[in-house]
Amino acid sequence: MLLHDHLDGGLRPATVIELAAEHGYTNLPTTDVDELAEWFNLGAKRRDLPLYLETFEHTVGVLQTRDALERVAFECAQDLAADGVVYAEVRFAPELHVGEGLTLDEVVEAVVAGFAAGSAGTDLVVGVLCTAMRTAARSLEIAELAVRHRDAGVVGFDIAGAEAGYPPTRHLDAFQLVHRENFHVTIHAGEAFGPASIWEALQYCGAERLGHGVRIVDDITIDGDGQPQLGRLASYVRDRRIPLELCPTSNVDTGVCDTVADHPIGLLKDMRFRVTVNTDNRLMSAVSMTSEFEALAEHFGYGLADMQWLTINAMKSSFWPFDQRLDIINDVIKPRYAELMA
Repeated sequence: MLLHDHLDGGLRPATVIELAAEHGYTNLPTTDVDELAEWFNLGAKRRDLPLYLETFEHTVGVLQTRDALERVAFECAQDLAADGVVYAEVRFAPELHVGEGLTLDEVVEAVVAGFAAGSAGTDLVVGVLCTAMRTAARSLEIAELAVRHRDAGVVGFDIAGAEAGYPPTRHLDAFQLVHRENFHVTIHAGEAFGPASIWEALQYCGAERLGHGVRIVDDITIDGDGQPQLGRLASYVRDRRIPLELCPTSNVDTGVCDTVADHPIGLLKDMRFRVTVNTDNRLMSAVSMTSEFEALAEHFGYGLADMQWLTINAMKSSFWPFDQRLDIINDVIKPRYAELMA
């Protein structure tokens, strides 16, 4: 189960090199597969979100044609299915892929087609999230695009990009449109900026989930007896069961915490927030869902029961239709964990 994964952050290094050659993209730092994989990972580990985002110049650079988008979506689905993921919401920013003449609708259609082909014959279900860039001014257009494709693979709307200085309320008209259409919203908030960003995302923009949301811990204090005390915003998030799309390794890379062992997921899970575990950018952070769960097992002692709880949390929090969510939980997730725990 995966709710927070970026299409342009999960390319295979070999595919980046092949697409660059096919489409005349000459800006790659290297054309050696292993060296390129290492370059992306080292580039992402600079502990700063804007610097982290710089690595996307090259993946976006090779994703400007229908064939490239369809191929990468196909491979994404194949890779997630091979990793044991049975439901994924993969997000991307259509406005970043129109540099060579594709329309926004053609971009979405290519990605949806790639996911359909890549998940065929597997247990994986993929929903697309259309992301607008919070540093740009096309969010209303992207919200309209998401709604237009809601019955053809798109399950919701998101904004992403540098958080500080670009509050979600700059895009209020886009969120209001999505809500008027009875559609779904998740917002990148509380990654590189604190509770104020989370508060705006929830109380002004109506976010159903928080993309990352890890900085909600800034509204939790530890009293003299060592007990956590929730501020009003943290209480609201927990009481309302607002899902946190936590990405432990990525959060280390962007400077939220020093190591996975220091990640607030331990505190938030112990306090029974609606915690989910996600990859964010599989290429940049060199992660998979398997490796994220292995890291949590190593640093927090999580066993299969904990992993099942986290997995079901994510499925319950998805934007997939309710009855189909229940089917996946009852017919796929629970039986498979039962086999593992037998």
